[in-house]
Amino acid sequence: MSATIVTAAPAPAAKPWYRVLYVQVLIGIVLGALVGWLWPALATDDWIKALGDGFIKLIKMVIAPIIFCTVVSGIAHIQDAKKVGRIGVKALVYFEVVSTFALVIGLLVGNLARPGAGFGGSMANAQAVAGFAKQAEAQKSVDFFLHIIPDTVVGAFANGEILQVLLFSILFGFAVMSLGERGKNLRIFVDEAAHGVFGVISIIMKVAPIGAFGAMAYTIGKFGTGAILNLIGLIATFYLAAGLFVFVVLGFIARMVGFSIFKFLAYIKDELLIVLGTSSSESALPSLMEKLERLGCSKSVVGLVVPTGYSFNLDGTCLYLATAAVFLAQATNTHLDIGQQVGLLLILLLTSKGAAGIAGAAFVVLAATLAATGTIPVTSVALVLGIHRLMSQGLTPTNLLGNAVATIIIARWENALDTERMRRVLDGEEPAV
Repeated sequence: MSATIVTAAPAPAAKPWYRVLYVQVLIGIVLGALVGWLWPALATDDWIKALGDGFIKLIKMVIAPIIFCTVVSGIAHIQDAKKVGRIGVKALVYFEVVSTFALVIGLLVGNLARPGAGFGGSMANAQAVAGFAKQAEAQKSVDFFLHIIPDTVVGAFANGEILQVLLFSILFGFAVMSLGERGKNLRIFVDEAAHGVFGVISIIMKVAPIGAFGAMAYTIGKFGTGAILNLIGLIATFYLAAGLFVFVVLGFIARMVGFSIFKFLAYIKDELLIVLGTSSSESALPSLMEKLERLGCSKSVVGLVVPTGYSFNLDGTCLYLATAAVFLAQATNTHLDIGQQVGLLLILLLTSKGAAGIAGAAFVVLAATLAATGTIPVTSVALVLGIHRLMSQGLTPTNLLGNAVATIIIARWENALDTERMRRVLDGEEPAV
């Protein structure tokens, strides 16, 4: 009897550095900045501007289907939380409360730091910005709420009315959830459709370097090299907001439960580095769940809270969306009063749920958020296209950390956490194996 020899599959060859997307985007940024600096007349040519605008139009093309698929899928799968009863309810309440803290911090830091002040103009012309402002002033609050209800579902998608798409998506998601097992095939179809739509995003992102080149060249050519300082200021503002959220908000929550946020950061450092490199929280999902169980969290709590958190607890994404939206309002000279900023916060609580674990999705959601506000020109997202990758390096680890802390909190509330084991593991007295 001959033995069957099983040979290991050869490891995939490492992708050459010049074929890595974010390297290509960085090259596009640098080349665009040089063209805008050295040849401003060429950089402000309509065809150069069209490179950035065309990429933004490609992104806007898929906003409505992405919002529909992600919101419906997230709500429809809450039926899993129903099986566990109060655990799911506590988790969802915690997610919304902490996400609100993240948004408030992002808005406050953005308003105080004012990274977009003095930008010098807008990606849209002054008349376009004035048109947005006039439209916002003329619209009564009752008209705003009535406008959320679409005349037809097809019309909402065809016209790109994001709030209307959100309303229908929420209602459709709850309808599918209420079907229980009868809605299984429909949930599977929506999930597969979401994969298809994100596949389209992956194709579109291949031309991101060209879009980044055009957007950066036009920005520098039109507004001068001073615009670079504003963009650096936005990056610094975002990381300041993220630091405040992690060490103040999450640090305080962790201390209430009885562990140090610094020791916990050291414990999941490998997972943080993985998502830092991939810009996708999903890449570390299996190992994170395993580590949380080793830490002393109940397997059932980990299995419910972590996956649910990937759709409903995106703290880093909330910080990014809030700071970027405020920056773009400042850069386009769009004044947002207190009421409008509260409205922006409420919209962000909804749209931020559409960026679950997918690299680059936060940029799409930012465009969707601006479309929903009706005050900040959507075309202004071209300003942050070139630096999105640099900001996503910080938002995905924050998402991961927020979900990990949430799991420990919910486990503690449910008396499903071995606190003594957690202390020993974090203190290094017991190996995490």
